[in-house]
Amino acid sequence: MQRFHGTFPYPRHPVRPVLSRASEPDTPPYGSLQDASGFERPHASQPYTGPLLDLRNDLVFKLLFTSAPHLLADLINAVRHDQAPIQVERILNPHIDPTELHGKAIALDLLARDTAGHLYNIEMQVRHYEQWPARSAYYLARALSGQIERGHDYLALKPTIAIHFLVQDLLADPDQADWRFELRDQRQPAVRLGETLQLHIIELRKAERLGRLPPALSAWVTCLQHAQEEARMKDITHEPVHEALGRLKVLTMDEDARWRAFAREKAIADEAAALAYATRTGVERGMAQGLEKGLEQGRQEGGAHLLANQLSRKFGPLPDAALEQLHAATAAELETWALNLLDAGTLDEVFHPTPA
Repeated sequence: MQRFHGTFPYPRHPVRPVLSRASEPDTPPYGSLQDASGFERPHASQPYTGPLLDLRNDLVFKLLFTSAPHLLADLINAVRHDQAPIQVERILNPHIDPTELHGKAIALDLLARDTAGHLYNIEMQVRHYEQWPARSAYYLARALSGQIERGHDYLALKPTIAIHFLVQDLLADPDQADWRFELRDQRQPAVRLGETLQLHIIELRKAERLGRLPPALSAWVTCLQHAQEEARMKDITHEPVHEALGRLKVLTMDEDARWRAFAREKAIADEAAALAYATRTGVERGMAQGLEKGLEQGRQEGGAHLLANQLSRKFGPLPDAALEQLHAATAAELETWALNLLDAGTLDEVFHPTPA
């Protein structure tokens, strides 16, 4: 695991997108020192020896690529490796409002325009939504329709391309992780109805497991999944990924960025905890009994997600075996491990505590 040792001065390195500040111009660039996490942060510099920020955190993902449009272009080109390379001309939504960090249902996506006027919506998604396909299609269509107003010429419409990186597997096919959806005829798939709407999906875990991606995309997938693991990153030869890793190290030295990333992670964990609580207390009492099994599964998944975040916070990135053990656990096992975490000095002691 890559860690840092040292003291970092305040104010921090300015590698960050601009944050919206409707008022309070004298506050730090990430908002007040209290609004991100709910308790006061110290102004004084302190040594930081923890792991790199996690690129699967959508806030960290946006901070990094907003600060480096050329790296965003390389990531887009890696995904669209069969198309002509593009250059990102502008990030259209660089601002991050502090309130967005606590919006559990908000996705901190990136909207970019290339030199040809094509629009790109890039998103890192760690959560699983039952209606995720409908949600993605809706926002893709909105991005397309937002290019023109009523009565304007449709010739002004430029292709709108979404690229979504999913931590969770979405589609059942075990032999494909790199997907591209377009408007095509059912009986003659070679016939495409223009190129105005395109949606790429990269299922990160499945893609890594299959190991069949082109070299540049494979390097980026490894970086997104394992940027915190020095042993995994040392064999990467794709230079833009090395630059991204260097920028991630600088970003990690920024105390405000670390607090914001923690606040974002906490908001998502709170969402899972709230789901578990709602399930336990029977908020869905009016639902049919046939849904009880689904509610129990939701409670366990929420508990597993929350415990995984807590374990990662204390011990760093979790190995795949630990993640699989969490997702397969019963509610009783999750409760036992949560209690073990209070006294455990290692990850192994959580699952296999030493007898007193």
